[in-house]
Amino acid sequence: MSDLADALRTRGLRLTAQRQVVLDAVRELTHATPEQVHALARGRAAGVNITTVYRTLELLEQLGLVTHTHLSHGAPAYHATSEPAHVHLVCRACGGIQELAPDLFTPLAGALLANHGFAVDIDHVAFFGACADCRE
Repeated sequence: MSDLADALRTRGLRLTAQRQVVLDAVRELTHATPEQVHALARGRAAGVNITTVYRTLELLEQLGLVTHTHLSHGAPAYHATSEPAHVHLVCRACGGIQELAPDLFTPLAGALLANHGFAVDIDHVAFFGACADCRE
């Protein structure tokens, strides 16, 4: 049985083709906006419209199967929580995204907690700047 089916059953919900297709699209695309998920999912299951995608992404996030990060001023980008935790580096020039292990930011997170009582959710962190190629 899938993690999605188990999570849904514990809440008294059923597994539908649309829910599975949306989760599969997020896993396949990584860092996908709802519109990108919709574009992939609509060809794989009947009844997958953009409203279904938004509602399903919200449910999947409540179930702890996906999370989102704001990587631009537009729609959030979703990725599966089964992926290793990572911090995002977003190039403002080319739009490229690099992923870094969160342990690089452990000292910063520790300092923020110690000095300000603020616990950082590393999975939602995105740093914006210019990548090495665009800086040249």
